[in-house]
Amino acid sequence: MVSEHASPLAVLGGVDAGGQNVHVAELSGALADRGHHVTVYTRREDASQAVRVRLRPGVDVVHVDAGPARSVPKDELFPYMGTFAAVLAAEWFVDRPDVVHAHFWMSGHAALDAVAQVQARSGGTRVPVVQTFHALGVVKRRHQGAADTSPAEREWVEPAVGRSVDQVVATCSDEAFELKALGVPLHNISVVPCGVDVTRFRPDGAAEPRGRAHRVLTVSRLVRRKGVGTTIAALARLVEQGRDVELVVVGGAGVAGADLPDDPEHQRLDALARSLGVRDHVTFRGQLGQHEMPALYRSADVVVCAPWYEPFGIVPLEAMACGRAVVASRVGGLIDTVVEDATGLHVPPRDESAVAAAVGALLDAPDRRAAYGLAGRERVEARYTWQQVAADSERVYSRLGAARTTHPGRVARAVTPTERTAR
Repeated sequence: MVSEHASPLAVLGGVDAGGQNVHVAELSGALADRGHHVTVYTRREDASQAVRVRLRPGVDVVHVDAGPARSVPKDELFPYMGTFAAVLAAEWFVDRPDVVHAHFWMSGHAALDAVAQVQARSGGTRVPVVQTFHALGVVKRRHQGAADTSPAEREWVEPAVGRSVDQVVATCSDEAFELKALGVPLHNISVVPCGVDVTRFRPDGAAEPRGRAHRVLTVSRLVRRKGVGTTIAALARLVEQGRDVELVVVGGAGVAGADLPDDPEHQRLDALARSLGVRDHVTFRGQLGQHEMPALYRSADVVVCAPWYEPFGIVPLEAMACGRAVVASRVGGLIDTVVEDATGLHVPPRDESAVAAAVGALLDAPDRRAAYGLAGRERVEARYTWQQVAADSERVYSRLGAARTTHPGRVARAVTPTERTAR
């Protein structure tokens, strides 16, 4: 696995720490459970980080020295990808992996560079490269316009990566259509969704106490396009209707339970809540660990996911796994995961009145909420477990000749990259 900015060890909720971190960690672990050895390469963000860290049995995380050993916004990392690729090539020349799975466009660029270097030095066939983008620059530009901070190189490098890798794994059907428009052949596109830990996220168990009669929850990185402002505005409409409801917001630059005064988006959202007269109805929780989230999900009547666009979105899966009804924007992966009037309700993006109406309707109908919750749990158990996602991913790898079958349903252990004591 190559995940240049999204370490599986990262705390979630920061500007550049979200669903991709969870995806890489959980997919790697589920593949290890199926008999593989997985090494995740990610950029070193702290000089004190060990070169190699055992995430869990069968999964190692290797910190690559590429750029300064500190946190750098992902949109500023492209100049360091040549160094990143050189480290990968040095590793893989000594111990060739069976398959490389790159996550995000810069990881794909570095992975292709590295396998080309290995092939040039050793001859033979190229190590197959699988790509998951997690987000596409063309979609980001469409929705953010001048606010898009992606480097200029993304416009041409990202489509080139899609056309050069052996297989692109799209996480939803909407992304597959976008990839086709970028020139990626349909036969090189597989759709494998993200997943959810259905053992950790489940309906039964402790629930946090509420501060008001009803609780609405939203969980996301605090960036504008995630639509938390839309949810706060919708809350104000519900309060105006006389409802005793609170909104809990998880995510941002702060740590669990701390205020977030230095987070610009938090400051904007705080000011919005104050201007709408609902600041005492909103709690900003900062970043929370995965182990803290199930009790919080179970405390909510409704979970709102109202982004402007969303490549996939793991939060609705976590909410459904906990038996919660979901109100979600009708965009991207949320179209696939949330089934209209079965596991939740869809609303147009950036439409506070629609969000308020949908949430209000569910708050007024506890039996309907419960039915959505039951259906949501059944849906994630049937389609979105990490075990299922790993099996689907394994089939993609196998089609590329990357897996050596030893007995049905299992794959031989991949060669373990050497322990490097210095970079």
